Amino acid sequence: MFKFEQNSASEEEIQRSYYRQTAQNYDQFHLHEKDVHYFALTFMLGAIGFLDAQSVLDVGAGTGRTVSYINQRCPSIRIKGVEPVKELREIGYSKGISEKDLIEGNGLSLDFEDNSFDIVCCFGILHHIKTPRLVIEEMLRVSKKAIFISDGNNFGQGTFLSRTLKQSFNFLGLWPLADFIKTKGKGYTISEGDGLAYSYSVFNDFNYIRRNCKTVHLLNTSNTKGANLYKNSDSIALLGIK
Repeated sequence: MFKFEQNSASEEEIQRSYYRQTAQNYDQFHLHEKDVHYFALTFMLGAIGFLDAQSVLDVGAGTGRTVSYINQRCPSIRIKGVEPVKELREIGYSKGISEKDLIEGNGLSLDFEDNSFDIVCCFGILHHIKTPRLVIEEMLRVSKKAIFISDGNNFGQGTFLSRTLKQSFNFLGLWPLADFIKTKGKGYTISEGDGLAYSYSVFNDFNYIRRNCKTVHLLNTSNTKGANLYKNSDSIALLGIK
C-alpha cells in the first residue's frame, strides 16, 4: 500500500514517492493491452511516417513502453525517453531497454537543445504535474516538427450531469474555485491507482498549442459519449504540427 507523509512532503515528492513505492507493479497498474495511451501511440506511429520523423523524445517515459514500441516497429528511429524516477527506469532496463535510451530527466526542464527531436511526446503525465504548461513549453522548444500528447479531459469525464456542471463552471471561469472546494483546498487528489493527480484537460492548453503550431489535430482515445470531444470524451490525443 502506498504510504506518504502528506504534511511534510511537497506535491512533487509525494508523486515521486508513489512511483518509487509502486515501481514493481507499475506496468500492472498503468499499462494495459490496448489502453487509451497504447491506442494513441499507434496513431503517433502514423504521424512519425507522415512527418518523416527520424527522432522521438518521450517525456515522463515511466518504464519505457513508448521507447520499446518505437524500437520494435521503427528500429531506424532515434528514440529516447526521460524519466525522473530511478526505480521506474530500472524496471525499463530489466526489460532490455538501453540506459542510453531511457535516461534521467524532468519535463519541466529538458536537458536538450532547441529542435533536438522531430517529435516530442508524453503519455498520461500532464495530469500529474502542477504546472503542465511549463512541460508543454519545453516540448515545443525541443521539438523540430511536432508534439504529441495523450492525456485526460476532466470536462468530459463522469455522468451527463457532472460533465454539464464542470463545463458550466469552466465557461464562467469558476472551475478553479470549484476544484479548490472539491479537493478541500489541496488542488489535487491522491489514489492508490494513480498517485497524486490534478484536475486536467488537454483542452486547457489547446489555444496555447494552436498559437505555437501551424496545425493541431485531436483524436478521441476512449468510448466517446457524443461528437463534441470537449463535452463527451474523457481521454484525448493531440498532435501539434509546427
